[in-house]
Amino acid sequence: MSVFSAPAFDQHELVSFCSDSDSGLRAIIAVHNTTLGPGVGGCRMYPYANDDDALHDVLRLSRGMTYKSALAGLPLGGGKSVIIGNPHRDKTRELLLAMGDFVNSQSGRYVAAEDSGTGVADMRVMGERTQWVSGLEDNEFGGDPSPSTAWGVYLGMRTAVRHRLGADNFKGLKVAIQGLGHVGYYLARHLRADGATVYGADVNSQNLQRAVSELGVIAVDVKDILQQAVDIVAPCAMGAILNEQSIGQLRAGIVCGAANNQLATPADGDHLRDLGILYCPDFLVNAGGIIDVHHQRAGSAEAQKREHIARIEGSLAEVLRRADECHSSTEAIAEQLAEEYLAQKRAQPPALAAVS
Repeated sequence: MSVFSAPAFDQHELVSFCSDSDSGLRAIIAVHNTTLGPGVGGCRMYPYANDDDALHDVLRLSRGMTYKSALAGLPLGGGKSVIIGNPHRDKTRELLLAMGDFVNSQSGRYVAAEDSGTGVADMRVMGERTQWVSGLEDNEFGGDPSPSTAWGVYLGMRTAVRHRLGADNFKGLKVAIQGLGHVGYYLARHLRADGATVYGADVNSQNLQRAVSELGVIAVDVKDILQQAVDIVAPCAMGAILNEQSIGQLRAGIVCGAANNQLATPADGDHLRDLGILYCPDFLVNAGGIIDVHHQRAGSAEAQKREHIARIEGSLAEVLRRADECHSSTEAIAEQLAEEYLAQKRAQPPALAAVS
């Protein structure tokens, strides 16, 4: 597939490929937009069925990061990288070092962080070959930004509940979480602490059993989790799971989760609205992780980071209000707000250097 004719290509500034026979690394880096700063985003490792699927994913993910950072008010652009391979079988120190070299070859246009299939330890190995990695600085979770992602999703979910149900907490509400890994687990913990009944599913049996035994999550089969009769569905696994077929099977009034690119196509946002389902744009509510990464790099105090993540509530409330007024999908409104912010930044004159 040609990059320029790829369906997800959106005037990306950089798409770079790496194939290293010595380490077995096959990877792609995509930088969508650097209006606000360098392209920052996770390094995902996944056993894609083919190269076209990997390209499609990295293009969509990097575009989402542009909007995520814009709506979060971060001085960061949108970037992402993918490693083609099974993280449980193919990940080696040599492969990660080669990925570090690949990131370094971009000269700072792309800054990597952990993502699905990678973790803080992997970023540390990559960091032996490049300074352009994030999420290594110590926080209360050893640099892992996942808990901050979960907290932001929880705040977004609370905003959606207030908007749709007029409730200020989750007591008596039912939530179904698809994916109980790093983010899904912490999200379930917040919801259980706030009185929600939580149903969960995960392809990893250990993740599921941990949530069941430690949090009292009710186990559900992976193929049934999205169809649960609940108040809220929270996709926290892979993207593109909301399509024409799956949306028609939803039995929840709110969709709010941490997975990136939950909508298979833009039309699916309109489909959700037509069915009366309130959708919380993923790139808005899951911004807690990239906010955490930014404040780690800046050396900010924990309170400053938490205050920044708390702004997700106000941003989502504004999107929901505008969507109601305009009779538009929440996804379209969120993208519009992000584009307006980017346009304002592009229109600003460059800062003048100080003259001594």
